[in-house]
Amino acid sequence: MRIILLTAVLVVITACQGQTSKEPPIHLNPNMDKMPKYKAQAESQFFTDGAAMRPPAAGTVAENDLRADEAYYTGKNADGQLIAAIPVPVNKDFMLRGQERFNIYCAPCHARTGEGNGIVVQRGFVQPPTFHSDVMRANPAGHFFTVISQGIRSMPTYKHQVPVTDRWAIVSYIRALQRSQHAASSDIPQETLKELR
Repeated sequence: MRIILLTAVLVVITACQGQTSKEPPIHLNPNMDKMPKYKAQAESQFFTDGAAMRPPAAGTVAENDLRADEAYYTGKNADGQLIAAIPVPVNKDFMLRGQERFNIYCAPCHARTGEGNGIVVQRGFVQPPTFHSDVMRANPAGHFFTVISQGIRSMPTYKHQVPVTDRWAIVSYIRALQRSQHAASSDIPQETLKELR
């Protein structure tokens, strides 16, 4: 009999929460539903400076915000020099991602070919340099990454729109565009070259 009575009481108590009623539900542990907290920018009587938002503790880094690989995140080595090569493995999928991002963010000014005569240039915007000049082909990979990250002259920064991995993917695609315009017959595999003749 006690077990039946205890079971009935538990059923009634657990059924109280979440049912349609004009009365507020019974909360055995209200802290689970309404936890005390400060909202952003709220005033606090607890802290001496009166601010509820606290600065991060010294020496701490937010989760997923540790930027230990300097070359990957800045395009420069420890000495501050631009790195020559892309610091991640480049494969077909990576380059296709770079092509997609390039066509979205870069092609309006630089054109899909990298010549610098994109649609906004045709409508009066300042023309960017072609990626196919000797100067641009000689620039290290870190240069292109830094320009995407920080901007240059009339080009704004794209660090907020384009994540770091996608910036490197764009750099790999720029290198592919440069290679496509300055390829030699020695770059073509012999089997393919025979088919072209």
